[in-house]
Formats: sequence, C-alpha cells, structure tokens
Amino acid sequence: MVGGLPDVATIQRRWSELTERVTAAGADLDTLTIVAVTKAFPAELVRRAVDAGLEDIGENYAQELLAKRSELAAAGGTRVRWHFIGGLQRNKVKLLAGAVHLWQTVDRDSVIDEIAKRSPGDAVLIQVNTTGEAQKAGCDPSDTAARVERARGRGLDVRGLMTIGPTSQDEDPRPAFARLRRLAASCEVDELSMGMSADYELAIAEGATMIRVGSVLFGPRPPR
Repeated sequence: MVGGLPDVATIQRRWSELTERVTAAGADLDTLTIVAVTKAFPAELVRRAVDAGLEDIGENYAQELLAKRSELAAAGGTRVRWHFIGGLQRNKVKLLAGAVHLWQTVDRDSVIDEIAKRSPGDAVLIQVNTTGEAQKAGCDPSDTAARVERARGRGLDVRGLMTIGPTSQDEDPRPAFARLRRLAASCEVDELSMGMSADYELAIAEGATMIRVGSVLFGPRPPR
C-alpha cells in the first residue's frame, strides 16, 4: 500500500488471483472483459492500475471520469478504455462524448438519441432491470428489443446488454443473470455485462462476457 492506495505490485497480485477465480468459474480469459471500477478513487489509483496492466476502467460519474481522464492524459496516459457504468443523464452525454469507449447504462430513448447525436456510431449496452426493483435503473425486460432496435436504427453499435444483480445479497442473483442471457439471445447480441465483486462467479456461470469489479482489486472504496 502506498498513500492508502494499493501499489502496482498489490494490484497485479490481486489481478492474478481474480483471473484464477474467474477461470475456475468457467470463464475464458480470451473472451471475458474485466472492467476495473475506480469510482471514488483518485486518478493516482487509475494510473497504478494502468501500470499494473489494466486497460478497461469503469466510472459512475461524468465529472469524475473526465477529471481522471484529463489528469492521466496530462501525465501521458493513453491506454485506458473508459466504460461509463453509472446512471446516465441526457445532459451528461454532451460532456462525455468522445471520451467513452463503451456506454454501459443506456436505458431510455432520449439517451439513445442524445448519444447518436453527440457521438455517432458509439458502442453501447442496453441496461435492463432484470430484478424488478423500482429503485434501479434499466429498461423493463419487455422493452429491451425495442431499445436495441432504436439504438441500431440511430446508427449506434449495440454490443449487448447490461444488468445489476439483486440489491439484497440474500437473494440468488442467478435468475436475473439468466434472464439477461435469454434476452440477449432473443435480441441477437453477444455482450453480457453482469456480475460485480460479490456475485461475478455466479454471473460467469450464467454466461457473463464482462464483469465489473472494484473492491476485489482495490480494497474498500474511500468515503465520498
């Protein structure tokens, strides 16, 4: 640990341990994307993650992503593929246009239209609320096909679907993940972004091609 943050060697060790676990869960490291979530951590942590060999970084807030991207660019860092994984407001799309490798939380027609306007042809995932929890973002499963078609019709590169497992850790997340897999098959998309630090192994068992993890790599998130 350096300055309260894991150093490069620690991140590399934890990455190695993580890849062993995902392989044991049945994932193919040639096809699984691991997005390292750096929400609330400083840009220095992202720099160390990049130095450790990580390239896919997930951020939840527009201003935070842009500030870290700017700081890393000033230091010569260019290898990051930024994933936007937080609730996406239409008015933030203009700020993020050109900075995002993959928009993972696209769930409304207005957001689809704004991305198509501000950043034509970008890669997106359609977020689906597969748990039925009212407080969660994501379109209703019954609206998934319409969202996929609208995004395609607007010229966006629809890579697949994204979901968040149940809020309660007492609830089995596998039905929610299985539902996303079935929806992806019916919409003829390949990418399945599902599973976080607490449930990624179960997500992999249900077909995840992308997981989003933070604490298993970086430890507890600092208070905001």
